[in-house]
Amino acid sequence: MKIYHSIDDFIKLDYAVVTSGMFDGVHVGHQQILNRVKEVADKNQGETVVITYWPHPRLVLYPDDQSLKVLNTFEEKADLLKEQGIQHLLRLSFTKEFSQLTSQQFITDVLVKKIGTKKLVIGYDHKFGKNREGSFEQLKLNGPAYGFDVEEIPKHEVDNVGVSSSKIRKALADGDADSASHFLGRPYSLSGRVIKGDQIGRTLGFPTANIDIDSHYKLIPGEGIYAVTVNHEHNSYGGMLYIGTRPVVQGNKLVIEVNIFDFDKDIYGETIQINLIAALRKDIPFQDLETLKNQLVKDKASAMQVL
Repeated sequence: MKIYHSIDDFIKLDYAVVTSGMFDGVHVGHQQILNRVKEVADKNQGETVVITYWPHPRLVLYPDDQSLKVLNTFEEKADLLKEQGIQHLLRLSFTKEFSQLTSQQFITDVLVKKIGTKKLVIGYDHKFGKNREGSFEQLKLNGPAYGFDVEEIPKHEVDNVGVSSSKIRKALADGDADSASHFLGRPYSLSGRVIKGDQIGRTLGFPTANIDIDSHYKLIPGEGIYAVTVNHEHNSYGGMLYIGTRPVVQGNKLVIEVNIFDFDKDIYGETIQINLIAALRKDIPFQDLETLKNQLVKDKASAMQVL
């Protein structure tokens, strides 16, 4: 997959099958759109193009509101889109200036002149352009004049629940790893660098790798204990993840630490990926470290059973 960080780097295609959006999470609804894009491209000997934006528009338009956390960093999103078989990924920098681009300008300057769009596939209720003025109806109206067709993919539902990135964010914030995985079509993952902690876990017989998450925009799931798998150097291990403030030692800073089963390598400074398989329990206070240790023994047994 080719990645373009500027529209000026993109070389116009003969037959571009395009979709556009944030694609945060690349969830099962997004995958339905991407599958249709690939299907149309294969049928017409065309090439697939995804247009996405970074940073998230809300972070630019409402800079004082830092409540939004994203499901993917751009790098994670790019990896997921590559896995889906997309050939071209165009990253457009979302700035206040870009937000003033009208929907008509977006159609003519980006879709037609720069990319060579012959087919545009968009998701349910997709909006674009200044003040989100552009719509499926406008695209349908303008498409024939510029030589491209437009297709809207209906809202995707899983178990009769409409899938959206916001619903996945809420599920993760609530510690509902099962629903998040269901909507994503895979476990939610966190990537970060292993840093030194205070090594309390080691004294309890449960050494942990403390994780510094790659991006402060990345959504951290709700506090608690999770059964996880951990990817390190092309190998996968079972483990249990703790997210919380460690009330047993009067902690006040959120920590993310994982106990990797059957693993004793020194990986300080290295990057690992953690995949949430299931929530085991909420974070609760313990009267002392011995009580916590006894609970961790039970947690590990539960995690191993899940895994």
